[in-house]
Amino acid sequence: MTLVDQLPALIGVVVGTLGSYAVQSLTERRRWTRQREERWDEKRFETYGRYGNALKSQLRIAQRIGAAIGFTDVADPLQPAEGLPLLAEAESLRATEWESVLLVGDAETIAAARRWHEMIWTIELLVREGPVDAEMWTRAHRLASAARDAFYESARGDLGIAGAPPPPGQWPRAWRAELSGEAHPPRSGRAQ
Repeated sequence: MTLVDQLPALIGVVVGTLGSYAVQSLTERRRWTRQREERWDEKRFETYGRYGNALKSQLRIAQRIGAAIGFTDVADPLQPAEGLPLLAEAESLRATEWESVLLVGDAETIAAARRWHEMIWTIELLVREGPVDAEMWTRAHRLASAARDAFYESARGDLGIAGAPPPPGQWPRAWRAELSGEAHPPRSGRAQ
């Protein structure tokens, strides 16, 4: 056999080898991309969860201080002298977690997270300033609840979690109105 007779077979081998290499390269690239996306989804999930927990802790301390200065919607009072240092510590933790949100979050979730922590700051300011109007206290909590809902809705969207988030709760708590025989307060904002 001459080289000319073998040329079609050689061309077939070269084309087959190149085709096999191209398919394998594309498959590996897709696998690598999918694994990278899964790692970042996991990081975003952890980051959003830690951030939410940090804000929740900060809010809980502020609420306990609020109970000590006369707001009746929260139990387990914490005197301001004892609670304000804890509140400062909780804010430091929140600020640390915020940097991770800025790093891995999408723009919509970052904006929602910022709105939520600004509403928590409002509640903090109310307890730092001392007794304020109960209506203002309730309004601040409703706004914080709405901001929390928006954060979780955005975070769920960023993570590709299907379905609507759980329905919001009530502030102030419905159980207090039920026990006293009062009418239910209007629903607005997730229970904290």
